[in-house]
Amino acid sequence: MRVKCVICDTLSEIPDFSPVAKKLRNRPIHTYMCPTCHERITEKTNARLATGKFRFIRKAIQQDEEF
Repeated sequence: MRVKCVICDTLSEIPDFSPVAKKLRNRPIHTYMCPTCHERITEKTNARLATGKFRFIRKAIQQDEEF
């Protein structure tokens, strides 16, 4: 399957039966990001986390209120 990176517009080839290809076929809202862009964004996010001024909310915690 041919895919295009959302950020740098490079064309890549991924196996047709990989989980990423299945996700892209079945859910059009999902987008593909090449490994170099993914690593670059990961490094920049970790650098912002290290500054202490950036809050990274990983999961919304729901608190049950009992009446």
